[in-house]
Amino acid sequence: MVVLVTDATSGRIAAFFDLDKTIIARSSILAFSRPFFHEGLLDRRTLLTSSYAQLLYVLTAADHDRVDRMREHIARMCAGWDVEQIRSIVAETLDEVVMPLVFAEARDLIADHRSRGHDVIIVSASGEEIVAPIARALGATRGVGSRMRIVDGRYTGELDFYCFGETKAAAVADQARLHGYDLALGYAYSDSITDVPMLRSVGHARAVNPDRALRRYAIENDWPVMTFERPVPLARSLRRPERALPALVAALSATVALVGATMYVVGRRRA
Repeated sequence: MVVLVTDATSGRIAAFFDLDKTIIARSSILAFSRPFFHEGLLDRRTLLTSSYAQLLYVLTAADHDRVDRMREHIARMCAGWDVEQIRSIVAETLDEVVMPLVFAEARDLIADHRSRGHDVIIVSASGEEIVAPIARALGATRGVGSRMRIVDGRYTGELDFYCFGETKAAAVADQARLHGYDLALGYAYSDSITDVPMLRSVGHARAVNPDRALRRYAIENDWPVMTFERPVPLARSLRRPERALPALVAALSATVALVGATMYVVGRRRA
């Protein structure tokens, strides 16, 4: 269990957590691809494309271009979906889809902050319809996420607020103004170099399972580096069990081939 040093000062304190690859081992929005498929919101090709995007997300470090491409993919994928249906699917499948992905160390850390009287806010680029239920399930105070534009109860495929990079730091500042947090006493946790603006906005920044760029930045700025290992991330689990490896390789190869063929056809049509 992760235990923090008790604060010597008093004041209203909040701990801000990134979600994907900080609290859970995968992308939260793409984790729901299969339930969305079973409810008829995704076809098989889109499901495979999302699985491929998920694999790249887990195996590679996030940068602005990659996250922007992910954002565009998800926005297009959600266009036309009924908002209440999404909320219902998330509520019904949350325990099955997301909770097994939560790092035990992150769960303990959230509980430790709460036991010390700190508010815990999960701040994520994923949609609020996903972030808020996950925050409640983990015992966090609240969740803040991106907001998609809604017209007549359906997503338009456009974003009203994208909680990423500088805007994520702005969301943290808004929380401080609304709830009276002293950010100089606050904590922030993230795995990605893209969250440096949020990390720099608080007095106690922590790099969790950091990508290479964030690890280097954390060392240069004397930020603690934390390692969360349970559950085992997908990148590590690819190596076991060995009997499943041929099938996994075949499935991934098929997915890569499908995505590559799709991109080729689109490129030919544009040409």
